[in-house]
Amino acid sequence: MRRTWGRPDDPVAVVLPGSGSTADFVTRAFGPPLAGAGYALVTADPVAGPEAVTAALAGLAEAAARYRVRLAGGVSLGAQLAVRWAAGSPAAAGLDGLLLALPAWSGPPGAVAAASSAAAAEVEAVGVAEALRRARRGGVGWVLDELAAAWPRYGADLPATLRAAAGSPGPTAAELGRIAVPVGLAAFVDDPLHPLVVAEQWAGALRQAALERLRLADPGPDRTVLGAATLRALHRAATARPEHRGDGGTGRGRPGSGRGRRRG
Repeated sequence: MRRTWGRPDDPVAVVLPGSGSTADFVTRAFGPPLAGAGYALVTADPVAGPEAVTAALAGLAEAAARYRVRLAGGVSLGAQLAVRWAAGSPAAAGLDGLLLALPAWSGPPGAVAAASSAAAAEVEAVGVAEALRRARRGGVGWVLDELAAAWPRYGADLPATLRAAAGSPGPTAAELGRIAVPVGLAAFVDDPLHPLVVAEQWAGALRQAALERLRLADPGPDRTVLGAATLRALHRAATARPEHRGDGGTGRGRPGSGRGRRRG
């Protein structure tokens, strides 16, 4: 993983892309909001192929050992893997918090994960260009633009990459309950592939979390909308009163408001 945004002396936020996505998208969505809060961004393109999930988890652990990591998180599959890592890693205890955007499922993969497997089968059958052309029928413009930029980079490994994501379990309620740091969640209210109900379930299972709700059209002109919403939710979680469990918490500082620059 490499630093893609921020000053060399800033504490680091490690944010994992989703399956079939890119570090470029994460950089554009999260880099500027994180810089405004005093954090540098570290991310990496997913490893293409069947080892995508295990490689992402290994990359997160490597980044935690290499950098002064204060925030961790991800988008979609990246969010799921960040929770699984944080629930089992002693290194997560020292974080300022987690940034989790667009969680897709909890526990064993289900109907939502099946859509990723279906996309893999379609790409194998008709190729990337035709699969993207078909997806544009009724699809959301900015989402399709991101897929059109990302998918060709995977080449022949795209179907295997999508299937690796589809077979990866999401965090269980027990894993979510072990997260002891504040968590900021962001989800679209109208995205069937990242159902709002999943983000709401995560917020309820976490000890100290807040959720920002967006619409799919919101990041159209500006991808930072997603990163800023996730960071805003983290700030709410870190500063809310203890009785707001599931949509707030006890707070360990103010990770959404420049606290990162003041850490040594």
